[in-house]
Amino acid sequence: MKKNILVTGGAGYIGSHICLELLEQGYAVTVMDNLANSSEKALRRVEELAGKKLRFYKADIRDRSAYDEIFSQNEIYGVIHMAGLKAVGESVRDPLAYFDNNISGTVVLLEKMKEHHVKRMIFSSSATVYDLTQRECLTEESPIGNSTSPYGRTKLVIEQMLADLYHSDESWSIVLLRYFNPIGAHESGRIGEDPEGEPNNLMPYITQVAVGKREKLSVFGDDYDTPDGTCIRDYIHVMDLADGHSKAVKKFERKGLFVYNLGTGQPQSVLEVIHAFERANNLKINYVIAPRRAGDAPKYYANADKAKVELGWEAERSIEEMCRDSWNWQKNNPEGYR
Repeated sequence: MKKNILVTGGAGYIGSHICLELLEQGYAVTVMDNLANSSEKALRRVEELAGKKLRFYKADIRDRSAYDEIFSQNEIYGVIHMAGLKAVGESVRDPLAYFDNNISGTVVLLEKMKEHHVKRMIFSSSATVYDLTQRECLTEESPIGNSTSPYGRTKLVIEQMLADLYHSDESWSIVLLRYFNPIGAHESGRIGEDPEGEPNNLMPYITQVAVGKREKLSVFGDDYDTPDGTCIRDYIHVMDLADGHSKAVKKFERKGLFVYNLGTGQPQSVLEVIHAFERANNLKINYVIAPRRAGDAPKYYANADKAKVELGWEAERSIEEMCRDSWNWQKNNPEGYR
């Protein structure tokens, strides 16, 4: 029988790509998503691309009765926990919503997993858990804490909660995946990033300028201590990230608490990404230099050697492929899933 993976937040940008990868790798997929910042159309397109069905429950991660329904109707092997609010700026304006949704929602999920004897979880964490003032190249042993936003703090608290849970009961298998900066889309152009309202990330701004939805792109600061003065990040193709999750599911065969960075280790500045996009798609992007944003670290990137050794995973797609696939999605879906 196929192993059934519950993906919370599976209709979102990263979640939909993970669902597709899991289906293609032979897993059964059950999705729980309240569609607050996602679309059910993404899941229908995942099914078309995979030529396979998944099960979808429209429900909030704080809804206890929804878990009883899901766990009683499906033999869930393990959970990939993606659901959560994720806009840094919004988290600064409304921290209580982030603590309630992200932290309280995870507590309810873990209580229900325990009740239904499902003790395997992959948690969608973030490089924001690291103390980014300490160093640029981040390993899993780098200092954590000192997050610059309530969003980052929710990821940190959940990581610590999962560690405490494992130390209290070593029959769990828990994998913390710390993402760097996911961009790109499935090469078909059928699924991709579709932010509601103001994007949180660089690439949707670039593609929205390219498709004519925005007049120009604002680059926040060009006076950082970096070669071209703009912030440097580790951008990773969302399909490489999805592949990392399907490889991490294999860790469920062992009890333990495992932590992995998912990044390329080849950082790019904001201007380098813009120019890579222009080269990959033969387009010109109109941008202006704007004042720095509060809380932006000048430079950080992943050391992902541990994932290569222990998961047999490494990022394969280039920055040009990330840019090409992002544009292919946007030009074919100028209004996203709407």
